Amino acid sequence: MSPELLTLLAALMAVGALAGFAAGLFGIGGGAVMVPILAFVFTALGYPGATIMHCAVATSSAVIIVSSIRSVRAHNARGAVDWDVLWPNPLYKSWGLWIGAGALLASGVLARYISGRQLELIFGAVMILIALQFIFGRPDKTLRTGLPGGVALPSAGGAIGALSALMGIGGGAICVSLMVLCGRSIHRAIGTASGIGMFISIPATAGFILSGQGISGRPPLSLGYVSLPGFAAMAVMALIFVPLGAKTAHSTPQKPLKIIFGIFLLAVSLNMIRKAVSG
Repeated sequence: MSPELLTLLAALMAVGALAGFAAGLFGIGGGAVMVPILAFVFTALGYPGATIMHCAVATSSAVIIVSSIRSVRAHNARGAVDWDVLWPNPLYKSWGLWIGAGALLASGVLARYISGRQLELIFGAVMILIALQFIFGRPDKTLRTGLPGGVALPSAGGAIGALSALMGIGGGAICVSLMVLCGRSIHRAIGTASGIGMFISIPATAGFILSGQGISGRPPLSLGYVSLPGFAAMAVMALIFVPLGAKTAHSTPQKPLKIIFGIFLLAVSLNMIRKAVSG
């Protein structure tokens, strides 16, 4: 194996470890970490700019399948997952169901009509809002008791799923904020949001595999838009580091960690918007 490939493999494993730790710690899928770094790696390897963001987002979604399943199991072992949000009876009241439907629609259909630059702008703009929530959000701030129901459930759930799929994230950062504003404790919101990542990442990955068929300029050994080597390297490390993040989440004050992570997201997002606008 060449030194270049060894360096790439080491970088992807490091990203997977960081993403897995973040998934367990904050209830997010790790896409906020993986997408920008994957985009940088694919750019450095010389792949066409038109497919870079699609491949980064799709590969991130595939890794989130692994990290979210591992994360929800770790949080469930601590009794911090509200299954009535994810898998209620009747099932049509499931936030996970409607979020998953939105993710499938966006990745399988909308992704074909959105350019790489547009994906960069979407990712950067939404991540700035999420970063500001991490930095300035009040964990005790509530607007109502209980999550919205009725017509708001499929519309809000579908929108969260579609946006998360197009960004390659597990939706945790959005859903944690929503659940806290609706009266859930921060630790319970994190645990439940980790489960929502499954409902986003599985249909999103399937959609990106389908919409990426026959597209030229993809990295070698790609299934649709999903880079299989990138998925394998990062998924293994995510599996190892998710439990450590979950353990840390239940034993460490969240506020300083959220501020540090928010600053990191803000810097990454602003840089991605800068490149999209100048490119």
